[in-house]
Amino acid sequence: MMAALLRGVHRTLHHIEDGLIVAVLLFMILLAVAQIVLRNFFGTSLVWIEPLLQNAVLWIGLLGAMIASRNDEHIRIDVASSLLPEKYHPFLTTFVDLFTAFICLLVAWYSVHFVIEEYEYASPAFASVPSWLLQAIIPVGFSVMALRYVVLFALGLIGKRPKLQEPTP
Repeated sequence: MMAALLRGVHRTLHHIEDGLIVAVLLFMILLAVAQIVLRNFFGTSLVWIEPLLQNAVLWIGLLGAMIASRNDEHIRIDVASSLLPEKYHPFLTTFVDLFTAFICLLVAWYSVHFVIEEYEYASPAFASVPSWLLQAIIPVGFSVMALRYVVLFALGLIGKRPKLQEPTP
C-alpha cells in the first residue's frame, strides 16, 4: 500500500514538472509573438516582456534539468568509464551519483542564500514582481536534482540502480 502511494506521488510530481515546462514554454512563445506583433504593427512594445522572458528561460532550463535528472539523462563527460574495465563501472556510477548530488546540494544551498538576499533587497524584476520570486526556481530545481541523485546513489549501493541508457550515435 505504501509503495502504491509513493508511486502515485512520484507520478504526480512528474506530471507537475511536465505541465510546468509546457506551460512556461507556451507562455514564452505567446509573449514573444505578442511582442513581435506589437513592435511590427503598432510601433510599440511592453517593457516588462523582455525581463519576464529572460526569467522564463531560467525556468525552462531548470525544469529541463529536473526532467533530465528524473530519467538520468544529463550530459556526461565520461572518460573514466572508457579507461576502466567494465567490472568497475557500477562503482564509478555510484561515485558519480554521489558527486552529482553533492554539487547539486551545494548549488541549492548557495542559491537559497542568493534568493534570501534578493528578498531582503526587495529588488523588482519588472513592474512590482519581486526578483526573488522568479529566482526561487534555482534552489528548488537543484534540490530536486540532488534528491534524485541521492536516491540513485542509494539504489547503487544496494545494487538496484537502473542501468544507464547508452547514448545513440
